[in-house]
Parts: sequence; C-alpha cells; structure tokens
Amino acid sequence: MMIEFKLEGEYIPLIQLLKATNMVPSGGEAQVVVLEGLVKYNGIVDYRKRLKVRVGDIVEFNNQKIKVI
Repeated sequence: MMIEFKLEGEYIPLIQLLKATNMVPSGGEAQVVVLEGLVKYNGIVDYRKRLKVRVGDIVEFNNQKIKVI
C-alpha cells in the first residue's frame, strides 16, 4: 500500500512524517523505530532521526510506503 503525503514546505523531518501519516502514535515511538533500523528511506535503512524528507522521496515502514508529493 502506498500513502501519498503532500509536503507543505521544503522538507519534513522523518520523525514528523511518521507521526503525520499515523504510522506511529508519538514522536518518541517514531524515534525508537528509526533508531532500531525499522525505517527505509528511498530503499535503504536510515537511522537519522532528523533526516529531511523531500518531494519525491519514499519512506517505508511496517510494510507500508509513504511517497512524498
């Protein structure tokens, strides 16, 4: 399943994106799943909590994909 997230600015931090798409209930939980290597950024596991996600990027978590448009 692909979720499309419309970006309102230049970028959104990865933690905020996971919260905004309801992938996780809280920012704390978002940090945990990123640090545990459960999130992929453009197909590669990424551990950066403050990663700047931009238009065209794809984030994968829990067998779901978020495409930033």
